[in-house]
Amino acid sequence: MRLHPSIQALCAAALLVIGGTAQADTYPSKSVRIVVPYATGGGSDVLARQIGAGLQKLWNQPVVVDNRAGASGNIGSAEVVRAASDGYTLLLQNSTMVTNLGVYGKLPYDEEKDLTPIMLLGVTPIALAANPSLNASNVKELVAVSKAKPGSLSYGSCGIGTPQNFVMELVKLQTGIEATHVGYKGCSPAVTDVLGGQIPLAMVSANLLAPFAKNGKIKVLGVSTAKRYSLLPDVPTFEEQGLKPFDFSIWFALMGPKNLPPAIVAKLVTDISTVLAEPEVVTILSNAGVERYKGSAEDLAKLIKADTKRYTDLARSANIKPE
Repeated sequence: MRLHPSIQALCAAALLVIGGTAQADTYPSKSVRIVVPYATGGGSDVLARQIGAGLQKLWNQPVVVDNRAGASGNIGSAEVVRAASDGYTLLLQNSTMVTNLGVYGKLPYDEEKDLTPIMLLGVTPIALAANPSLNASNVKELVAVSKAKPGSLSYGSCGIGTPQNFVMELVKLQTGIEATHVGYKGCSPAVTDVLGGQIPLAMVSANLLAPFAKNGKIKVLGVSTAKRYSLLPDVPTFEEQGLKPFDFSIWFALMGPKNLPPAIVAKLVTDISTVLAEPEVVTILSNAGVERYKGSAEDLAKLIKADTKRYTDLARSANIKPE
């Protein structure tokens, strides 16, 4: 007897659910790999290593962090896209993924169709640093310097098309500041050159500036989030200085290949939430500048869609193009 096509489809769906649940009941039964598509030492890497160490204790299975840097995060991400949808290869990505999309118009994969969103993990604010010799301690004074000496300013960022690059271009659009972009291969070299006076300004991840701000080796003129940053409590936000609306941060998220079974997604969310709630992990991440951000798979999917639009719009209005 042949079943009606609609009944066949229902049966197939039921088998998928049953298979996925059975798979989750035994997951993980072997080593899990977390791919970080950036170099070691950054926020994504720190998060991955803390999560990996915590899950390894919970699961009594190896959890390996695999840094696959290159092409602004696209090499490692594409590798996860090609992996089996069984939960044994995961991706710890950040918002550079959507800023890349804004600049280049497309990625080597479809960020909505080829990846399964699992959960949001944390955020890091972005901040504007200045060499102490620059005669500006806030945005208003920086506008005055720009007007008094047109063409004299330049700023470093963590690279063309990074969230830091986008944030500074938005500051320029809203204030009229003129500053030539100098793209670096990462945030740390840009901070080094501001400290050394090679460039007067840098828009970078805020946590990198906190130690230098405390000893007066660098001035921080503003923070990109709607509320002040815990490691730089005395620095006003850009919104406080009249730029509105202004709420940008680097977000970190866990993803997997497409069609990851919902039961495995649920287990990952539960177990990673347990790890991230441990006081020692909270302290380590806070010192690394990562603030905990709780968000579901649905929240992450909505954020990717919303940020894709706003960064694409900003790339167009600020004329941000590949170099």
